[in-house]
Amino acid sequence: MTRVRPLLAGLDLAGKVVTADALHTQRDHATFLVTEKGAHYLLVVKKNQPGLHRQLTAFPWRQVEVGHRDKDRGHGREEHRSIKVVSIAAGIVFPHALQAMQIKRQVRGLRPGARWRTVTVHAITSVPVHHARPAELAAWIRGHWTIENKVHYVRDVAYDEDRSQARTGNAPRVMATLRNLAISAIRLAWQTNIAQALRCLARDASRPLAILGIT
Repeated sequence: MTRVRPLLAGLDLAGKVVTADALHTQRDHATFLVTEKGAHYLLVVKKNQPGLHRQLTAFPWRQVEVGHRDKDRGHGREEHRSIKVVSIAAGIVFPHALQAMQIKRQVRGLRPGARWRTVTVHAITSVPVHHARPAELAAWIRGHWTIENKVHYVRDVAYDEDRSQARTGNAPRVMATLRNLAISAIRLAWQTNIAQALRCLARDASRPLAILGIT
């Protein structure tokens, strides 16, 4: 969390919308983005911000109409998504927040008899109402989750990162960087199934070198 300012300090973010997961839903980060970088934020809210989380979950969401719906099928599952958006007049204990969102995701596998599973997520943004419709907010959130699915999910599942024994010093950061490098190299080689690509590469030591352009 302490690396947000150094990481973004040299970037021109004026007028841009920065999305982040709940770990970075911090008042200092919001203030930095809006007042120092001239950007907007869209941040997921979870229980690491207990006061803000309680406020958002206490909103009368049932009385709010759904602003946008979409759905898709793929990767062995079907997913329906909806978003409700409300303007924040006053009382939210978070700097520059202008809108609050409730996003519902209903997911089930495509196998016969699979049951629906519903996940509800809340978020806030500094983007004014007249600058973004619910469909745009939903697209930004979906884009952020795409990053999660393409990088973090692959690291968790294909590389079993959570059970890694590299836990001291800089080792976890170095290994995460190497895994990201490997994932990017595989994708640049037009391999979309990372797990399948890893099995293929493991069968011949020369294949990883070929992807990296080393002969």
